[in-house]
Amino acid sequence: MKSATEASDVQQELLASSRQIFPGGSSGLWRLPDEYQIVVSHGRGSRVWDMAGREYIDCILGSGPVIIGHAHPAVVAAAQEQAAKGATYFLLNEPAIRQAEMVVDAVPCAEQVRFVSTGTEATFYAIRIARAYTGRNKVLKFEGALHGGNDYATMSTTPPRTSDYPHGIPDTGGIPPQVQDQVLVSEFNNLDLTRDLVRQHGDDLAAIIMEPLQRALNPEPGFLAAVRDLAHEVGALLIFDEIVTGFRLAWGGAQEYYGVEPDLAVLGKALGGGYPVGAVAGPAAIMEVVSAAIRGTPRYVWMGGTFSGNPLSAAAGLATLGVLRAEGSFARLHAIGDQVRAGLEDLGREFGEPLQAIGAGPLLQVFFGEGELRSYRDCLHTDNDKRIAFARELLRAGILTNPGEKLYFSLAHSDEDVGRILDIARTALKTVQKKNEAG
Repeated sequence: MKSATEASDVQQELLASSRQIFPGGSSGLWRLPDEYQIVVSHGRGSRVWDMAGREYIDCILGSGPVIIGHAHPAVVAAAQEQAAKGATYFLLNEPAIRQAEMVVDAVPCAEQVRFVSTGTEATFYAIRIARAYTGRNKVLKFEGALHGGNDYATMSTTPPRTSDYPHGIPDTGGIPPQVQDQVLVSEFNNLDLTRDLVRQHGDDLAAIIMEPLQRALNPEPGFLAAVRDLAHEVGALLIFDEIVTGFRLAWGGAQEYYGVEPDLAVLGKALGGGYPVGAVAGPAAIMEVVSAAIRGTPRYVWMGGTFSGNPLSAAAGLATLGVLRAEGSFARLHAIGDQVRAGLEDLGREFGEPLQAIGAGPLLQVFFGEGELRSYRDCLHTDNDKRIAFARELLRAGILTNPGEKLYFSLAHSDEDVGRILDIARTALKTVQKKNEAG
């Protein structure tokens, strides 16, 4: 067994290597600040440990997939059993079929399902399906919404300035201007603007894609249903991006939670229980365009990949969904989120800080600012420096979070965890205030 010093040295060696072999020292889109950068050793329940042996309450949860906790015994057993039978076949297999049956059972708009490996693929294919089905080209999204990394999605997700509606601002280099011309951008919860854009471009509008809970921004009453009606008014499809909300806000996802059924839904994260998976689900009449039976016709949509319907991911996902389906699971998830949101806002009032903990179910995001947060533009007017400083103090004290971004919670988070998070948040707020007062 390594000593604490030896373990710390190993972590530092790995971090040094990561800075050399990964662009920007990261294996993905973001990285922790240098002083808090770690290499994860393992996770169990609501906790993860780094290579130096330090323990954290995990509020990243792999960016959301680990909704029943790390290394849940049911998931571990299912994955081990399937791994012993083979990792992938590129053919129909029982776990994928059973998982698809469960999706159809749970998700209101789902009659048929096609699996992919990532959320980015799922949103890309959903948009492609909408274009083929409608025979149109344009897609409308909302400023500040995240729909993965494909060319059509990465427009005005985190723009450095406000978008010139309906023109988006690319989030990445490498997007051809021809693609930009096909993406319209509106403002979340702004029904008047959205109505104007939809009616102006309706003849060429294939789809409206939206996060029903946009990051952590709640839709205003009636907004989702009104957007659905607008889409149908001009013959476009409404796509709900439920990568985050699927199997998190309710068994049937945001569709069940808000009572609004879209034409297509994309799923991921919780669906795989920590294993790679994405899915597009919808009525058979729409999903028919991906059927090989119509290959060679103008309406056919090529959709597939080497790991689509992967049995290992499906087995892990089935085990996860089995736990989530148990009575009381979603009530517990909401209770955890509600406790943390209320506790943080109580602390804000106690310290005289305009702290808002927004979100729904077992996820939230903290902002510092006055006024209702209805859209991405509202969030731009909050105190981002204070938000990041607060999150860094949480990290310093052992709450694993992506600074300034969403906090995720799982069934494995206990009341003790909630109390510990709020205790640390109290100290963090106090520290941030003192630093601000000191200049």
